[in-house]
Amino acid sequence: MKKDYSKLWTLFKSMFVLSACTFGGGFVIVSLMKKRYVEELKWLEEDEMLDVTAITQSAPGPLPVNASVIIGYRMAGIAGSLTAILGTILPPMIIISVISLFYEQFRTNPYIAAALQVMRAGVAAVIFDVVINLAQNVVKTKRILYIVMMITAFIATYLFDVSAMIIILTCLGIGLIDLVVTLKKKKGEVA
Repeated sequence: MKKDYSKLWTLFKSMFVLSACTFGGGFVIVSLMKKRYVEELKWLEEDEMLDVTAITQSAPGPLPVNASVIIGYRMAGIAGSLTAILGTILPPMIIISVISLFYEQFRTNPYIAAALQVMRAGVAAVIFDVVINLAQNVVKTKRILYIVMMITAFIATYLFDVSAMIIILTCLGIGLIDLVVTLKKKKGEVA
């Protein structure tokens, strides 16, 4: 079977650039991946990207690597997953290796400290963009259950400092129950 090396190269380049330019953690890369794979390359539908986001947040491990596995596999099977993972992990490995060599100089340099402080504002804006996009997509479903779950999860996290893992597992349980109820209703309508 002949591999589509141009697709693998595009996948590697995209993941490499996204990973190299992502400051602020995994949530920042979600917005960038959406722009790249949904809007620019049109490799994924918006619903698929939301599913990828939900799965990667629920699975153990770094969000960008988890997303790379899924997107890479979706685009080119196992070779795609491996290519995407390599593109995702190389930039941080290179950057952190360089920083570790010059750690003392980085730690005490006022210019770098100022640059990092300014980057936090940009990171906050990108994360806010991701939150707004995800919330809009939940509202677009017009399912009261999902909207109430989103609001309740926010309140539980923000006001009561409930663990994200508890919230994710609770939402998963509610989602599974909703699925079973929906399937039973559909089965009853068919009969």
